[in-house]
Amino acid sequence: MMWLPLLVLVGLILLYRWYRQSQILENLTDKYVFITGCDSGFGNVLAKQLDKRGIKVLASCLTEKGAENLKKEASSRLQTVILDVTASESVSSAAKWIASIVGNHGLWGLVNNAGIGFAFAPNAWQTKADFVKVLNINLVGVFDVTVSLLPLIIKARGRIVNVSSCGGRLAIVGGAYCPSKFGIEALSDSLRKGAS
Repeated sequence: MMWLPLLVLVGLILLYRWYRQSQILENLTDKYVFITGCDSGFGNVLAKQLDKRGIKVLASCLTEKGAENLKKEASSRLQTVILDVTASESVSSAAKWIASIVGNHGLWGLVNNAGIGFAFAPNAWQTKADFVKVLNINLVGVFDVTVSLLPLIIKARGRIVNVSSCGGRLAIVGGAYCPSKFGIEALSDSLRKGAS
């Protein structure tokens, strides 16, 4: 009788591991994923992890140095492009570059990761320029990239991942960071509900 709780626990652990294994996708080598903001942080780590899984990663960096450093740590499958999400010409150029690579496959995944945490201070200390800078990167840039790539995502029946934060649910600091993340939550909801 003393062994029963232990056996139940072991059984639950094995069931959980089986479930996790069943969720792993196979045949990823023909899939393309585009990730913004890969110079450092989450985007950089994600690009390298997906590359190791065999996915064809298209990674955008803001700087040449960021792109070079990422290429050094990844396989030849990973390709980089310089992208400033606040410049529509840069977004349009990146979208054309992506379309030329993915062709009829379309884009299986878009990860809108590029973002900035800037000027965390009371709103009274902020300027309009501080506010606009953050909104342009964290919200308007995400919209521009998403809309530019939507036909390719639809073609592949792909997915969009918009990186947000708890600041998108609870305004914990002043400035535009939390409003931009609230906007990401709303944009994600509208995309999910088919208001594209």
